[in-house]
Amino acid sequence: MVTATIISDNLALEEFTVAPPDNMELVDGQLVEKNGMTLKTGKIQLSLGEAWKNYKDSSGQGGEAYVEVPCRTNRQIRRPDVAYLTPELVAQFGNLATLPQSFPLVAEIVSPTDIAEDVFLKAQEYLESSCQEVWLVFPESHLIFVMTQNQILTFRSGDTASTQQILIGFSIDVDGLLG
Repeated sequence: MVTATIISDNLALEEFTVAPPDNMELVDGQLVEKNGMTLKTGKIQLSLGEAWKNYKDSSGQGGEAYVEVPCRTNRQIRRPDVAYLTPELVAQFGNLATLPQSFPLVAEIVSPTDIAEDVFLKAQEYLESSCQEVWLVFPESHLIFVMTQNQILTFRSGDTASTQQILIGFSIDVDGLLG
């Protein structure tokens, strides 16, 4: 269940940006607690974050991989489940409490309590806010949607999902990640 507390003024937004509360997003002027994580979704979040981290290191692309850190979109303050920041953006913003834009690459692990329409709207929000690629991971359906400004790719059980624009060359076995 999602709980919400109303934020009443811009000062609260600035305070949120400087010292974001754990496990919270600022959505439509309301402080919303992110919950619904299960053991399975938590395991997938950790696995994908580690895979992105290991790949950015082994490929020499650098940057940083994160889980559950706040970023500002054009409309909200969000906490993507997994995110990747390029070396240039790490140098520019790496010490801030909240990234002042979307991460270039984000993943949302869809929990059993999430509404699919909301998840796709969140992906569009990221893409409208300087994000270049969004992964929507549906553990129960064994599906991964990779979205960019120009396309939506679907990876199923038996497929290998791969990045399209950011962290070039990364791929992961769908069954291995979601199994």
